[in-house]
Amino acid sequence: MTVHSYNRVTINPQALQNNFRIIREKVVPGVKVLAMVKADGYGHDMIKAAKVFAAAGCEIFGVAETGEAVTLREAGIRGEIFIMLGFVREQVDLVLRYNLTPVVFRIETVEWLSTAAVKAGRKIGIHLKVDSGMSRLGLLPDQVNDFLDRMCLFPSVYLAGIVSHFSQSDDLQSDNTRKSHAVFTSMCNTIRRQCDGLGHIANSGGIFNFPETCGDMVRPGISLYGYYPDGEVGMRRAQGQRLIPAMSFATQVLQVKTVPAGTGVSYGHTYITPSETRLAILPVGYEDGYLRSLSNRGEVLIKGRRAPIRGRICMNLCMADITEIEGVLPGDEVVLMGRQGQESITADEIAGWADTISYEVLCLIGNNNERTYTDEEI
Repeated sequence: MTVHSYNRVTINPQALQNNFRIIREKVVPGVKVLAMVKADGYGHDMIKAAKVFAAAGCEIFGVAETGEAVTLREAGIRGEIFIMLGFVREQVDLVLRYNLTPVVFRIETVEWLSTAAVKAGRKIGIHLKVDSGMSRLGLLPDQVNDFLDRMCLFPSVYLAGIVSHFSQSDDLQSDNTRKSHAVFTSMCNTIRRQCDGLGHIANSGGIFNFPETCGDMVRPGISLYGYYPDGEVGMRRAQGQRLIPAMSFATQVLQVKTVPAGTGVSYGHTYITPSETRLAILPVGYEDGYLRSLSNRGEVLIKGRRAPIRGRICMNLCMADITEIEGVLPGDEVVLMGRQGQESITADEIAGWADTISYEVLCLIGNNNERTYTDEEI
């Protein structure tokens, strides 16, 4: 017997397909599209999201770790699967067995792969991670030549690609992306004197804000799920067909109560009612990914109208002010993210209240609640 939660996350596959098509049309023919499905599909269920993208024509997927890639393979996902964070020695056999594409940034991993590939009688392609200004994973420009010289000692491994990442492609006003792309291009030119390979650096921000950086392949993440990397600014700037958020989050009213003026609400009494106030008690809290930092900042939709959160958000409960909304009863639907009537609340808006980004909002909500894929029209 399955007992469902009060709270529900609903994901629309048509929105995911719409977003993939927009990205596919955004890049020039011949440029490959890798769908990032790490972080459990940004909270959208990695396996289901990957299958939706595959149905829309996607043939390349990206995850963070080897375990995610194995999970995708065992779920029937074909095509190429990139492991963006590389692998440890104990996972080498999995890389070969499941035909995975590793991103490498240490010469030891090349040696491990080569040893395993020789035993298996195979050759395996790798993608070399270079650091073009992120100061994260990857070789710095002055380390590339030495790495290539040492890599030549392992003929069972060949260079299939060169990969980097932008740090500020969500900011159209910054020169950082063009500078980073110039560094990356220079590194690619150096590498290609010895061995060829796909060059890919453009994330969602690169695709939408700096299309000249798309290279041989793009790696969209947040845009696949309906959000622009620069948030509502990007949404307003978008022309023609727009990305559509795929995830909504709803709960229901658990109790309605009226309290007098001067009443403290929730832990710490951080909100004191200025007058008689009607509250809707909602069975959702930070355990469900509804951040505590939304306390006294967030809003929800009830009967198509906005109701502000009052007091601190608890682990499993929060309170919304429904003084101005007539006829609210226990069991009424409450939308925390998504559309109700003519009103909507997006992950970007929630992120603004919580001083974070839409990526975190989606991951927290999606990974902390029961998820359902719907067939509703978009």
